[in-house]
Amino acid sequence: MALSSALLQVMMDAVRKTARPMMRDFGEVTELQVSRKGPADFVTAADIKAEQTLFELLAKSRPGYGFLGEERGMVEGTDKSHTWIVDPIDGTTNFMHAIPHFAINLALERRAPDGSSEIVAGVTYNPVTNEMFWAEKGKGAYLNDKRIRVSGRKDLADSLVATGLPFLGKTGHGQAIKDVHAVAQRVAGIRRFGSASLDLAWTAMGRYDAFWERNLNPWDVAAGLLMITEAGGVVSTIDRDGDVRTGAQIVVGNPDIQPLVRKALIG
Repeated sequence: MALSSALLQVMMDAVRKTARPMMRDFGEVTELQVSRKGPADFVTAADIKAEQTLFELLAKSRPGYGFLGEERGMVEGTDKSHTWIVDPIDGTTNFMHAIPHFAINLALERRAPDGSSEIVAGVTYNPVTNEMFWAEKGKGAYLNDKRIRVSGRKDLADSLVATGLPFLGKTGHGQAIKDVHAVAQRVAGIRRFGSASLDLAWTAMGRYDAFWERNLNPWDVAAGLLMITEAGGVVSTIDRDGDVRTGAQIVVGNPDIQPLVRKALIG
């Protein structure tokens, strides 16, 4: 049985407490599907409420830490060496349509005196399935109490990979279609389930052999990138040098398949 640190316990407790009212909201969304107005306004409120809950719980447990959230942006803390990175509902469109594939995403970034920084802990929690993915720097990646590792598949033609597609009209839609075309003819299948944090977690545990996406944000990828590396996988940008933690473009996977997917994307 995996023994998580006190830090991870704080993070897991925070996301579980945030998940309880979120699941009640998710039940309400299911009912709202039949309404003429639709659930969009309700889900926006649920998103903001969830982030506020996380903010309060984390501030109580670790006073002074900074906070970077999807809804409120950056909140500077008195402790300049630690910042929480938070996406309260990753997979909001799924949530809005009563699709049970979304997650609470939480990571901790630690900054060194020389200005360098790294993600030292991450949690991705799907409250519907009760799957708690977590990782701590140098200590491995886990699903609930079980150690996870990336897949061992070596042949691209046998691989199942995942990606995301932006909404029509959003930046990068045309490029995303080109990317899918480039990869689809080389792999066994592509999945697009609508939650980047779960795509990363599923790659870390070997459900997918690789995942790529462009135009993400730090709160989408911070926890998952740590999980990938702690599970023995590889992370990089797609077509130029850069910091994968910005989320601007990432390709991840097991050590054999990741470079092949990246090569297909570069063309």
